[in-house]
Amino acid sequence: MPTLLRRFPLLLPGALLCLLIAGAAHLLVAIPELQHLGLGSLTLAILLGLLVGNLGAARFGKLRPGVELSRQQLLRLGVVLYGLRLTFQDIAALGPAALVIDVLMVASTLLVAWWIGVRWLRLPRESALLIGAGSAICGAAAVMASSPVLRARAEHTAVAVATVVLFGTLAMLLHPLLFSYLPHLFGSSKAFGIFSGSTIHEVAQVVAAGRAMDPAAADAALISKMLRVLLLAPALLCLGRFGAADAQAGAKRRLNIPGFAVAFLAVTALRSLGLVPESWLAPLQQLDEVLLGMAMAALGLATRLGDLRREGPKPLLLGAGLFLFLLLGGGLINSAVQHLLG
Repeated sequence: MPTLLRRFPLLLPGALLCLLIAGAAHLLVAIPELQHLGLGSLTLAILLGLLVGNLGAARFGKLRPGVELSRQQLLRLGVVLYGLRLTFQDIAALGPAALVIDVLMVASTLLVAWWIGVRWLRLPRESALLIGAGSAICGAAAVMASSPVLRARAEHTAVAVATVVLFGTLAMLLHPLLFSYLPHLFGSSKAFGIFSGSTIHEVAQVVAAGRAMDPAAADAALISKMLRVLLLAPALLCLGRFGAADAQAGAKRRLNIPGFAVAFLAVTALRSLGLVPESWLAPLQQLDEVLLGMAMAALGLATRLGDLRREGPKPLLLGAGLFLFLLLGGGLINSAVQHLLG
């Protein structure tokens, strides 16, 4: 704490810039046209950060310490508070099929991302797993949470965010069309909602897609999606064990348990047990939005478009492959599990 107080004057300029960008994104997300696109405040924050950063504002030395604080420490705190959005009770009400489907979808998507990204496309391991985590769990928030666990570079993280936002938006537009023409593809609106919640990338995109369906599908989609969010913590533990690059080639991997992932589960448990006063929830969730928005803004500020161009088309190819897997493979997994457990 004394060290933080001494560094406060150095941290303040960059942190304030991130806060301003996050605030601007929060205001822009209220525009109806952006709401219809399913763009959340986090997505807009990174886009604004990219714009400001590449115009040169983040290159001044005085801004860099605060930007790094937002990109790392504030991100971890934001992920922990994200657990306040979930309860185990809501998830249990959806039934065992939804849990099995989401676990299978998260695990299989990460494995497919590893196989296609690393083995076929020869992407860096952390880049492939970041895109996999964003596709498998909860979009940009999962990418940001996985980034420190995988020790990913800023440009890899930014590419992963852009990729999952792009293909998540395509999924958001496609699912309501499928529901319109094939509403009973999985037997009921509720079952179709579980399919959407288990395969669309972002929470905001699931909400937007659900609004274009009927209420039963929309409710099931959102709860199924939040179950995937809950799986963020165990996924981070697995990524810490198997995903991070070794410090030296051939070095023995060691278990890397991120403390903020454990804290995320603990906060979810406190919410589920009713130990968090209801009057605290709204302000804490608003604080969480601010922290995650600042982290996304910081990521944009720290990323150079020249770095993104150097990544080439391979991340987009991986994102496209995972999009098809979520749609087709996810449909098969949903059909099979709902037939057995539905």
